Parts: sequence; C-alpha cells; structure tokens
Amino acid sequence: MQGGNHMLLEEPVRLASVLAPAKPKVFPSLTKIVGTLGPNSHSVEVIEECLTAGMSVARFDFSWKDATYHQETLDNLRKAAQNVKKLCPIMLDTVGPEIQVHNSTGGAIELIGGNHVTITPDLSKAPSADILPIKFGDLAKVVKKGDTLFIGQYLFTGSETTSLWLEVTETSGAEVICYVKNTATLSGPIFTLHVSQVHISMPTLSEYDKQVISTWGLQNSVDIISLSHTRSSEDVRELRAFLKSHDLQDTQIYAKVENAEGLEHFDEILQEADGIIISRGDLGIDLPPERVFMSQKTGIHKCNMAGKPVIITRVVDSMIDNLRPTRAEATDVANAVLDGTDGILLGAETLRGQYPVDAVRTVGRICAEAETVYNQSLHFKKVVRHVGEPMVHEESVASSAVRSAMKVKAAAIVVFTFSGRAARLIAKYRAPMPVLAVVFPREGSDPYDRVIIFEKIGDSSVVKIIECDDSER
Repeated sequence: MQGGNHMLLEEPVRLASVLAPAKPKVFPSLTKIVGTLGPNSHSVEVIEECLTAGMSVARFDFSWKDATYHQETLDNLRKAAQNVKKLCPIMLDTVGPEIQVHNSTGGAIELIGGNHVTITPDLSKAPSADILPIKFGDLAKVVKKGDTLFIGQYLFTGSETTSLWLEVTETSGAEVICYVKNTATLSGPIFTLHVSQVHISMPTLSEYDKQVISTWGLQNSVDIISLSHTRSSEDVRELRAFLKSHDLQDTQIYAKVENAEGLEHFDEILQEADGIIISRGDLGIDLPPERVFMSQKTGIHKCNMAGKPVIITRVVDSMIDNLRPTRAEATDVANAVLDGTDGILLGAETLRGQYPVDAVRTVGRICAEAETVYNQSLHFKKVVRHVGEPMVHEESVASSAVRSAMKVKAAAIVVFTFSGRAARLIAKYRAPMPVLAVVFPREGSDPYDRVIIFEKIGDSSVVKIIECDDSER
C-alpha cells in the first residue's frame, strides 16, 4: 500500500499486530534525533539520559545565551558522552537575520486584541502595550499596509498566549503602527518578530555569527553549522568560504530553510549545502497552514533523491509541558519518517521543556516503529530511477552493495573510507540496516574504499568485499 511519497509496506499490516509487544532492537532508530541543549538539559546527568534515550546530535543555538554558557554546556556534554561511551556531534545554530523585540523592563506586557501598537527602532523607549522597541531600523521601509507580523517567544509553538499577531495599518517615519489581532501577554526579555514573505535587508551570516564561529566554533571544532534563514545558494557559499578561511573546511553546512525565499531557491540551496533543515516553525508563518505539508514532502523528496540528509523541526511541541505527545504529533513524527526524513530536531522540547529525556525517548520510539513499515524497496527503486543510466562507477557499487545487503538480510554494512563519500552514497539508498563507516587517514591509504556486508546466519557470517573508487570529484 502506498500513496504519493509515503513509503509503506506493499503488503498490508495486520491491525492486531499493533497490540503485540514491541520486539527488542539491537540498534536504536535509524532516524537521527537532534536535541537542543539549554536550561532543562544543561547538566551532565540529564545529558547522559538524553544520549542514552537516543539523542544523536547536540545543538547549540546562539540566538539564546552567550558563548560562556554554551561552553559550560558543551563541557558537560563531553563528560556525559564519555560516561555513556557514545559519540555525539556538535551543531552550532547561527542567529542570522533575526529581528528581536526587546523588553527592557522584564515585566509582562499585555496587549489587547482590537487595539493598536507602535513598533519602533528606538531602544531607549520603554516597552508597553502601546509601543514595542525592536533591534532593526528598516522595518518601516520593507513593510506595507496589510502585511502580517508575528511576535513570539524564543522557539515559539504558535499556540501560546505569548504569541501575538499584528497587521500593519500604516508607517510613520521609522515606526510601524499595527492593529493587534489577538490578545496576548509578552513576558520575558526578548521576543522574535517575523514578517511574512518580506525580504529583510540583513545579512544571513551576521557579524555576531562570524565572531562566534571564528572563536567558539573553531575552539571546539564544531561538526555542523546550521545556517539559519538561508535564502539562496550564495548564503551557503559565503559561509563555506568563511569556514575555509578559518580552518573549518571539514565542518558541514546544513541550510535551514524557514522562509518563502528559501523555498523559492530550494534547488540551488540543496546543491550547495551538505544537508537541509526544514524549519516548520517559521515556514508555518510564511505559508498558509494548508500548504505547509507540501513544502515538507517535496523538500524531503528532493533531498532523498540528491542523497543529502534532511531534518525537520517542531514535531512534539506539546511535550514542552506534557509527558506524552498528542495523537496528531505522534502520527506526524511517523509520517515524517515514512516521507523519508533523516532526522528530527527537538528545540523547545529539550531546551526549556519539562520532559527533555522523555521527548527524546518518545520520538525515538515512534521513529523506530515507523521504520519497521518503511518501504525501503520502493525508495531504492525511486533513487535508481532518478539516478538513471548509465550509472557512474561509485553509484553502481553503492546501489549494488545495498541490493546485496537486502537480499542476504545483512546485519550491517561496514564501509572503510577516507573521504566519507562511499558511506554517504550507500546511505543514499537507505539500507534497512546500520551503515558503519570506518575512516582511514589520507596519508598512505589505499586509493579504494572497501564495502563489507555481514550476513548473520546462526553463528556463521558471510563477508563480501567490494572495492570502489572514493576520490572526491
């Protein structure tokens, strides 16, 4: 049974099997879980539990807190990883062109629906129900009457009473007068302002981002940089050049697509980036609700065909305050896996949520269950058809390795590599078993990569070795 890009088992699944106890798994879910570390996931003990529960990548978001705080958290992560004997890559999330609303009073500001409020770039003015200061001087130049503005707390879900919707009624000099569409209470020092489908004349890679990357990022040899608000392929090229100039050329770039501009230039961004993060939070503001699903499904499909990792965000927002996700959220996570997503990013759920460990564990279990009914055979055929013929040598070897592993029901695929290219190509075909990459140093290495397939039959093993050229092209 299948529909659209959904990957379900071709043979129907007996509904009674849903009631059967879950079978023990040797490996956790193949879908990776990115956990954002913060106040409620800062300690060594909690991070240990998150790692044990299935967290694969630790995300450090510099929109919140400074380098000193994040360094303390990273030091705790390293202790925790050593204690549980698990590797955990580091993801640095940039700030980018983010407009912040500053509440210098720190007190709660209640705005009543039906009233008007003025947005001003004058930070010396005290925030109130009548005026909100922002750290951006050109808002009045880029918005027009009728435009929609959204103000929410950091990592907003969109459903809190702190989420404020405004409609621009007029501009006066550098100030913007707005109609308040709903009643909301803003409590906290900083909020984020989002303008729907309007280009903001701020650089994607800010000076603050550069300073953080060249200091904290370099010092800690970050594995991945999540480039927030990526709007074009030029944004990715600029960051890559900056990384190379600071001896961080091995750091991967995951372009965070979270606005209409990013969607418009998705194909060119995908070509330049190492991976994609589909940020459904901000996309849900830029797009009508009925079109969000299509951006997710189409984006995931394009990434799958290109053989590049894709991660989605905002899946179990209710677990910020609740021990269990809603039924809709649980289904959403499973459907994302069936769509072909490679990873799930948890933001507020682990940063300020009350149940960070449970959020990781629950999402991991849902992913693992969805993977049991994922139609890998259909995905394999789609990728082969997309690649076309004649295949280049590396594609041919990678696809053959996965096909052989599937036929012998292999326990794992082990790739000996020095550039990682062979492992990434094999992962592109989404083998239903783990792919383990063993990295050789470049100096004195054999110019070929070996792909080893293990078949477990009782106490015996069958090993097949295939060599493929893994040179970067």
